[in-house]
Amino acid sequence: MKAHWIVSTLLVAGLSATANAQTPGGERLAVFTKNQTNPFFQAFRLGADSAAKQLNAKVTHYVPTKPDSIPEQMSQIEDVIVKKPNAIVYIPVDYKAMVPGIQKMNAAKIPVVNATDHSESGEFVSFVGASDYALAFESSRILFKAMGGKGNVVAIEGVKGTLTNTDRMRGFADAVKQNPNIKVVASQPGNYQRLLALQVMENLMQSNPQIDGIFAANDAMASGAIEALEGAKRKALVVGINGTKEGVDAVIAGKMLATGDYGGFMQGCLSTMIAVRHLRKQTVPKEVVFPPVVIDKSNAAKYSVPVETLSCPSWADMPKG
Repeated sequence: MKAHWIVSTLLVAGLSATANAQTPGGERLAVFTKNQTNPFFQAFRLGADSAAKQLNAKVTHYVPTKPDSIPEQMSQIEDVIVKKPNAIVYIPVDYKAMVPGIQKMNAAKIPVVNATDHSESGEFVSFVGASDYALAFESSRILFKAMGGKGNVVAIEGVKGTLTNTDRMRGFADAVKQNPNIKVVASQPGNYQRLLALQVMENLMQSNPQIDGIFAANDAMASGAIEALEGAKRKALVVGINGTKEGVDAVIAGKMLATGDYGGFMQGCLSTMIAVRHLRKQTVPKEVVFPPVVIDKSNAAKYSVPVETLSCPSWADMPKG
């Protein structure tokens, strides 16, 4: 029977992949991620590689050269269907626009594990992800508490219209509602890109002489905002989301207040493990949900590990919630 698991990302740093040796299978997996620049997707790919090595499977990565390109990912899907891998681990660049691509995978009878962004529709073995809403809500609450419950805040959004951004901004907005003395003076998209967020923040500072807090919908944009603040010799409390190494290092250095851990490496591990286990006719959960964990100075040291040095935990070591 399929189970619903809640998984703690803290296990990943200390567990060895050697504890789950498998009979060589040679399964071929296609792994789709959104872009080449976001550290979250880099961590996801490394997690997929680690799990594939552990399970004696083979992974081929498909990443648009232009960030979040719908036409390019659609073209990659068509290429993959021709090559007919045994399974697909799939993060859609757009949860609505890519449904026709998912329908093509389903029609080709290739099992698909949906990861990170819930597709609007389609047939999937499982979903692996985290709550964008909960991470944004908890990160925002920590920001507002550190601000003493009052002051001017700006929000740097991700890509408007994407499910990830919609849910993160909804979490931010609900946290604002709980803090009537917090004033949102501006909210603009940075498209999850550091450079664009830097430029957005520079413009926002010109039109807003007093900014006390910044909510950035991912760590890359938070880093861009911090760079803009430093360039203008201004200070504000900053929170991000994703729990990337860059974000954690910024927390430790005192440049960022906190970052919500999105578990990129572990999502890559689990998605790949589930795909392989499904092919081997082993039990898999229908859905894996990561609990909201916010990284701040109190726990940042636990997360300050280069993602390249991590190994996926064994399936047997996964806690079952």
